[in-house]
Amino acid sequence: MSVSMTQKTVVLYPSLGVGHLNPMVELANVFLRLGQAVVIAVVNPPDKDAVSEDAMARLSTANPAITFRRLPVPSCGKDHYSHPVLRTIDVLRAANPSLREFLRTLPAVDALVVDMFCVDALDVAAELDIPAYFFFASAVGDLAIMLHLPYYYPAAPCSFKDMGKTVLRFPGVPPIRAVDMSTTMLDRESDIAKERLRHYTRMPRARGFLTNSFDWLEARALEALRYGLCTPGRPTPPVYCIGPLVLPGQTGGSAGGRHACLEWLDAQPERGVVFLCFGSLGTFSAAQLAEVARGLQDSGHRFLWVVRSPPEQKDESVEPDLQASLPEGFLEKTAGRGFVVKNWAPQAEVLRHGAVGAFVTHCGWNSVLEGIVSGVPMICWPLYAEQRMNKVHVVEEMKVGVAVEGYEEGLVKAEEVAAKVRLVMASEEGSKLREKLVAAKEMAAAAVEDGGSSDVAFHEFLMDLEKCRSEKSGEKSM
Repeated sequence: MSVSMTQKTVVLYPSLGVGHLNPMVELANVFLRLGQAVVIAVVNPPDKDAVSEDAMARLSTANPAITFRRLPVPSCGKDHYSHPVLRTIDVLRAANPSLREFLRTLPAVDALVVDMFCVDALDVAAELDIPAYFFFASAVGDLAIMLHLPYYYPAAPCSFKDMGKTVLRFPGVPPIRAVDMSTTMLDRESDIAKERLRHYTRMPRARGFLTNSFDWLEARALEALRYGLCTPGRPTPPVYCIGPLVLPGQTGGSAGGRHACLEWLDAQPERGVVFLCFGSLGTFSAAQLAEVARGLQDSGHRFLWVVRSPPEQKDESVEPDLQASLPEGFLEKTAGRGFVVKNWAPQAEVLRHGAVGAFVTHCGWNSVLEGIVSGVPMICWPLYAEQRMNKVHVVEEMKVGVAVEGYEEGLVKAEEVAAKVRLVMASEEGSKLREKLVAAKEMAAAAVEDGGSSDVAFHEFLMDLEKCRSEKSGEKSM
């Protein structure tokens, strides 16, 4: 779809962490393809972590057309937080002066597009009279729940953590158990829950939401938002589904060549491998690693498993000792049909490989979308944040995955791992999942084509920027 309009300058403002930066980079590429000027302003906290630094270096190298600007942030002066997200919110709030100063250096800014955690940046945008939009990089279903929580939670009989498996109902999404709500919201009296409720209350003040999803995938949640069911008595800003935005596969290994796991996959049968990967923060205890190992061994299926150091090992720079972390003899017994990778694998590229037949995932939204665009059924094993809510969307609404049992209690047994692997890889139910994924993959591709739903939505967003510019010009000429 083509539309005639003047070039816009858009500043993208992600939260901390790789999972928030990745989708912003792909969003920047969409702007660039449409001839728009874009800058990603990246908060540079004094205590940055090695994982994010490595990712930043990789993304900068892989995307030379994107301008990255570092925003220095002073120390917040606190050493301890009751929840790590509170530190993120504090850092982002402390970054407001740097963001304000940076925006003032630009000749013109047509929009500030902020991450879901950058709510306090709305103050800077309002002060500088810049239209502010949220880029919501998780499921539309999550947005529907979050915007409704300020109406729902204060009247609930108790905190979600005390409701166990009680079923909760929100507009536009399947029934969801209290135990599957976002981990930040489990304790209503906690500082993090109060802070996030403040965020959810403020988010509708933005001019609109760009979401990393597509109409067909989450039609019911999108309808609930557009009809105002999630924010009763208050207008909901427009929601533009512009996804799926997923990073292209990265094949590079540590030496810059093709990753060894891809070479291994080349020799495996079509759809014959289970891929296990749990994100940049996904770690398991030694006991849980042992259960996964036994489950994979007993399943009889081929596997590619990304193993990170258990949380007992504090130094992230030290590679996991696989012999010490996994059961004795496991690597030797599975050498013919298993491949274990330390810390990182090129996930998008692996999922697109024809040898991969199932994806055991933590249900981070980036990973869910990568599974969908690759047509790979998912075995859902949520760990933190909103991943349990995403599990509900994947299993109950989209019907493109199944969930492991036992994650709620903190230990998934070997028998469950083996059972779910066999179910997806070698059962009638697994075949139905694959059929559903064929349709989802096709619809995902159609959405981002010229004239597809996401392409149309993105141009509607650009037209809104044009409208903002015209309104400003009219005010200045009066």
